[in-house]
Amino acid sequence: MNLALFDLDHTLIPFDSGMAWTRFLMTRGVLQPDAPEVYLAYCHQYVAGTLDIHAMHRVTVAPLSVYPREQIDAWGRAFELEMAAQVPSSMRALVERHRSAGDLCAIVTATTRFIAEPFSRLFGITQVVATEAELKGDFLTGEIAGEPCYREHKLSRVLGWLAGQSPPRPAGLRSFEQSWFYSDSRSDLPLLRAVSHPVAVNPDASLREHAMQAGWPVLEREI
Repeated sequence: MNLALFDLDHTLIPFDSGMAWTRFLMTRGVLQPDAPEVYLAYCHQYVAGTLDIHAMHRVTVAPLSVYPREQIDAWGRAFELEMAAQVPSSMRALVERHRSAGDLCAIVTATTRFIAEPFSRLFGITQVVATEAELKGDFLTGEIAGEPCYREHKLSRVLGWLAGQSPPRPAGLRSFEQSWFYSDSRSDLPLLRAVSHPVAVNPDASLREHAMQAGWPVLEREI
Protein backbone atom coordinates (compact mmCIF):
# COMPACT_ATOMS: atom_id res chain seq x y z
CA MET A 1 0.00 0.00 0.00
CA ASN A 2 1.09 3.55 -0.74
CA LEU A 3 0.26 6.74 1.15
CA ALA A 4 -1.25 9.99 -0.19
CA LEU A 5 -1.47 13.04 2.07
CA PHE A 6 -3.25 16.25 1.13
CA ASP A 7 -3.11 19.71 2.63
CA LEU A 8 -6.53 21.40 2.58
CA ASP A 9 -6.48 25.20 2.24
CA HIS A 10 -5.25 26.47 -1.14
CA THR A 11 -4.35 22.90 -2.07
CA LEU A 12 -7.41 20.67 -2.30
CA ILE A 13 -9.59 23.79 -2.23
CA PRO A 14 -8.73 27.19 -3.76
CA PHE A 15 -9.64 29.16 -0.64
CA ASP A 16 -9.21 29.26 3.14
CA SER A 17 -11.64 26.89 4.89
CA GLY A 18 -11.43 28.85 8.13
CA MET A 19 -12.52 32.05 6.39
CA ALA A 20 -15.36 30.21 4.67
CA TRP A 21 -16.48 28.82 8.06
CA THR A 22 -16.22 32.26 9.65
CA ARG A 23 -18.42 33.82 6.98
CA PHE A 24 -20.85 30.89 7.20
CA LEU A 25 -21.32 31.47 10.95
CA MET A 26 -21.44 35.26 10.59
CA THR A 27 -24.39 35.05 8.19
CA ARG A 28 -26.21 33.00 10.84
CA GLY A 29 -25.62 35.56 13.55
CA VAL A 30 -23.25 33.31 15.48
CA LEU A 31 -20.22 35.59 15.04
CA GLN A 32 -19.87 39.36 15.06
CA PRO A 33 -19.87 41.20 11.70
CA ASP A 34 -16.16 42.02 12.07
CA ALA A 35 -15.21 38.33 12.45
CA PRO A 36 -13.92 37.98 8.85
CA GLU A 37 -11.62 41.01 9.29
CA VAL A 38 -10.27 39.60 12.55
CA TYR A 39 -9.65 36.25 10.88
CA LEU A 40 -8.02 37.90 7.87
CA ALA A 41 -5.48 39.62 10.13
CA TYR A 42 -4.34 36.18 11.32
CA CYS A 43 -4.14 35.00 7.70
CA HIS A 44 -1.72 37.85 6.98
CA GLN A 45 0.40 36.69 9.93
CA TYR A 46 0.39 33.17 8.49
CA VAL A 47 1.67 34.42 5.14
CA ALA A 48 4.34 36.48 6.91
CA GLY A 49 5.44 33.45 8.94
CA THR A 50 4.62 35.12 12.28
CA LEU A 51 1.37 33.35 13.16
CA ASP A 52 0.71 32.27 16.75
CA ILE A 53 -1.73 29.47 15.95
CA HIS A 54 -2.81 29.19 19.59
CA ALA A 55 -3.87 32.84 19.63
CA MET A 56 -5.70 32.40 16.34
CA HIS A 57 -7.50 29.35 17.67
CA ARG A 58 -8.59 31.14 20.84
CA VAL A 59 -10.03 34.11 18.96
CA THR A 60 -11.85 32.04 16.34
CA VAL A 61 -13.04 29.09 18.44
CA ALA A 62 -13.76 30.66 21.86
CA PRO A 63 -17.01 32.32 20.63
CA LEU A 64 -18.35 28.80 19.99
CA SER A 65 -17.68 27.64 23.54
CA VAL A 66 -21.27 28.43 24.60
CA TYR A 67 -22.68 25.94 22.09
CA PRO A 68 -22.76 22.14 22.64
CA ARG A 69 -20.85 19.94 20.24
CA GLU A 70 -24.16 18.68 18.81
CA GLN A 71 -24.88 22.19 17.50
CA ILE A 72 -21.41 22.56 16.01
CA ASP A 73 -21.80 19.21 14.26
CA ALA A 74 -25.16 20.37 12.83
CA TRP A 75 -23.50 23.53 11.51
CA GLY A 76 -20.79 21.32 10.01
CA ARG A 77 -23.35 19.37 8.01
CA ALA A 78 -24.95 22.58 6.71
CA PHE A 79 -21.49 23.97 5.93
CA GLU A 80 -20.68 20.85 3.92
CA LEU A 81 -23.75 21.38 1.74
CA GLU A 82 -22.76 24.99 1.07
CA MET A 83 -19.17 24.07 0.19
CA ALA A 84 -19.97 21.18 -2.17
CA ALA A 85 -20.13 23.36 -5.27
CA GLN A 86 -16.80 25.01 -4.44
CA VAL A 87 -14.71 21.84 -4.51
CA PRO A 88 -12.65 21.77 -7.75
CA SER A 89 -13.37 18.80 -9.99
CA SER A 90 -9.66 18.54 -10.81
CA MET A 91 -8.80 17.91 -7.16
CA ARG A 92 -11.69 15.47 -6.73
CA ALA A 93 -10.19 13.57 -9.67
CA LEU A 94 -6.69 13.65 -8.14
CA VAL A 95 -7.95 12.22 -4.85
CA GLU A 96 -10.00 9.61 -6.69
CA ARG A 97 -6.93 8.42 -8.61
CA HIS A 98 -5.16 7.73 -5.33
CA ARG A 99 -8.23 6.12 -3.78
CA SER A 100 -8.77 3.92 -6.84
CA ALA A 101 -5.12 2.81 -6.64
CA GLY A 102 -5.76 1.61 -3.09
CA ASP A 103 -3.57 4.25 -1.46
CA LEU A 104 -4.16 5.19 2.16
CA CYS A 105 -5.40 8.79 1.90
CA ALA A 106 -5.59 11.49 4.56
CA ILE A 107 -6.13 15.22 4.77
CA VAL A 108 -3.36 16.77 6.87
CA THR A 109 -4.20 20.33 7.84
CA ALA A 110 -3.61 23.04 10.42
CA THR A 111 -7.35 23.71 10.21
CA THR A 112 -9.43 22.67 13.20
CA ARG A 113 -10.94 19.21 12.78
CA PHE A 114 -14.59 20.24 12.87
CA ILE A 115 -13.96 22.63 9.95
CA ALA A 116 -11.85 20.12 7.98
CA GLU A 117 -14.18 17.13 8.29
CA PRO A 118 -16.96 18.54 6.05
CA PHE A 119 -14.35 18.77 3.28
CA SER A 120 -13.02 15.29 3.97
CA ARG A 121 -16.53 13.96 3.41
CA LEU A 122 -16.83 15.90 0.14
CA PHE A 123 -13.59 14.31 -1.10
CA GLY A 124 -14.44 10.84 0.19
CA ILE A 125 -11.40 10.83 2.49
CA THR A 126 -12.09 9.13 5.81
CA GLN A 127 -8.79 9.96 7.51
CA VAL A 128 -8.11 13.48 8.84
CA VAL A 129 -5.04 14.67 10.74
CA ALA A 130 -5.92 18.16 11.95
CA THR A 131 -5.59 20.61 14.82
CA GLU A 132 -7.77 19.31 17.63
CA ALA A 133 -10.06 21.62 19.62
CA GLU A 134 -9.98 20.96 23.34
CA LEU A 135 -13.29 19.89 24.87
CA LYS A 136 -14.54 20.17 28.44
CA GLY A 137 -17.50 17.88 28.63
CA ASP A 138 -19.56 18.66 25.53
CA PHE A 139 -18.22 22.19 25.06
CA LEU A 140 -15.14 23.70 23.40
CA THR A 141 -12.71 25.51 25.68
CA GLY A 142 -11.14 27.68 22.98
CA GLU A 143 -7.75 25.98 23.45
CA ILE A 144 -5.91 23.46 21.29
CA ALA A 145 -5.66 19.88 22.51
CA GLY A 146 -2.07 18.67 22.18
CA GLU A 147 0.18 19.99 19.45
CA PRO A 148 -1.36 21.90 16.54
CA CYS A 149 -1.07 20.24 13.14
CA TYR A 150 1.15 23.06 11.93
CA ARG A 151 4.70 23.52 10.63
CA GLU A 152 7.05 20.89 12.12
CA HIS A 153 4.19 19.39 14.13
CA LYS A 154 2.49 18.24 10.92
CA LEU A 155 5.17 15.60 10.50
CA SER A 156 5.03 14.46 14.12
CA ARG A 157 1.22 14.37 14.03
CA VAL A 158 1.30 12.22 10.87
CA LEU A 159 3.77 9.83 12.48
CA GLY A 160 1.54 9.60 15.56
CA TRP A 161 -1.48 8.94 13.38
CA LEU A 162 0.33 6.17 11.49
CA ALA A 163 1.46 4.56 14.74
CA GLY A 164 -2.19 4.44 15.80
CA GLN A 165 -3.45 2.77 12.62
CA SER A 166 -4.73 -0.80 12.61
CA PRO A 167 -2.39 -2.50 12.16
CA PRO A 168 0.04 0.04 13.68
CA ARG A 169 2.77 1.45 11.48
CA PRO A 170 5.58 2.26 13.93
CA ALA A 171 7.99 2.68 11.01
CA GLY A 172 5.91 5.66 9.89
CA LEU A 173 6.47 6.82 6.33
CA ARG A 174 9.01 4.03 5.80
CA SER A 175 6.09 1.58 6.02
CA PHE A 176 5.07 2.59 2.51
CA GLU A 177 6.80 1.90 -0.79
CA GLN A 178 5.72 5.33 -2.01
CA SER A 179 4.28 8.36 -0.25
CA TRP A 180 2.91 11.66 -1.56
CA PHE A 181 2.19 14.98 0.11
CA TYR A 182 0.44 17.76 -1.79
CA SER A 183 0.79 21.27 -0.36
CA ASP A 184 0.88 24.94 -1.31
CA SER A 185 2.89 26.32 1.61
CA ARG A 186 6.48 26.69 2.73
CA SER A 187 5.27 25.97 6.28
CA ASP A 188 4.78 22.36 5.19
CA LEU A 189 8.40 21.79 4.17
CA PRO A 190 9.15 19.37 7.06
CA LEU A 191 6.47 16.94 5.85
CA LEU A 192 7.15 17.57 2.17
CA ARG A 193 10.80 16.63 2.69
CA ALA A 194 9.80 13.45 4.53
CA VAL A 195 7.73 11.83 1.76
CA SER A 196 9.06 10.13 -1.35
CA HIS A 197 6.93 12.27 -3.69
CA PRO A 198 6.50 15.90 -2.54
CA VAL A 199 4.19 17.91 -4.81
CA ALA A 200 3.83 21.70 -4.68
CA VAL A 201 0.28 22.79 -5.57
CA ASN A 202 -0.12 26.42 -6.65
CA PRO A 203 2.75 27.09 -4.25
CA ASP A 204 3.61 30.31 -2.48
CA ALA A 205 6.74 32.05 -3.77
CA SER A 206 9.07 30.46 -1.23
CA LEU A 207 7.82 26.92 -1.80
CA ARG A 208 7.85 27.41 -5.57
CA GLU A 209 11.52 28.41 -5.44
CA HIS A 210 12.35 25.45 -3.20
CA ALA A 211 10.44 23.05 -5.46
CA MET A 212 12.23 24.32 -8.56
CA GLN A 213 15.63 23.92 -6.92
CA ALA A 214 14.80 20.45 -5.56
CA GLY A 215 13.21 19.25 -8.80
CA TRP A 216 9.82 18.66 -7.21
CA PRO A 217 6.76 18.67 -9.48
CA VAL A 218 4.59 21.78 -9.36
CA LEU A 219 0.88 21.31 -9.92
CA GLU A 220 -1.08 24.34 -11.04
CA ARG A 221 -4.53 23.59 -9.71
CA GLU A 222 -7.63 24.96 -11.44
CA ILE A 223 -9.00 28.04 -9.66
